[in-house]
Amino acid sequence: MDNYEDYKTEYTYAKGYKRVDDSLTELCKCVRFEDVNGYGRLFGGRLMEWIDETAGVVAARHCGCFITTAAVDNLQFKRGAFADDIVVIRARLTYVGRKSMEVRVDSYVEDIETGKRHVINRAYLTEVCIDHDGKPIDIPYGLKIENEMERAEWEGALKRTESRKMRRQEGF
Repeated sequence: MDNYEDYKTEYTYAKGYKRVDDSLTELCKCVRFEDVNGYGRLFGGRLMEWIDETAGVVAARHCGCFITTAAVDNLQFKRGAFADDIVVIRARLTYVGRKSMEVRVDSYVEDIETGKRHVINRAYLTEVCIDHDGKPIDIPYGLKIENEMERAEWEGALKRTESRKMRRQEGF
């Protein structure tokens, strides 16, 4: 399917849908001593764990099934977080196909005095709906796109999917 309109007519109406906001998830963490390296900075791997966990919650809330992470795209560390910082991880669906979904995850450090958030990371994860045996299954719900931002994310997800397919063909 080349765009959302094709998807909407072929898939969404046939199976029902949920909105992006139905599975929107926010996780807040206080960076503790065990989360930092010798320089007092948050381990990138720990942030990646929190990102993966939050994306999984979004996907599971949308499909109501077991899920597994299939790919992580565009993981960009923009700035660090330190001990005692509050990290806010906000995730939402950007795309739903037959068996997989894309989740955008934005991570922030929240200033405790002002409440202002500063982006520290952005990532896109592909989650696959699976059965009890770990085999991919159809996602029971489509995704209702309600505004231009959601439509732009959908179109971006299609481009990322094509890019991922090309990388796989090239052996990456």
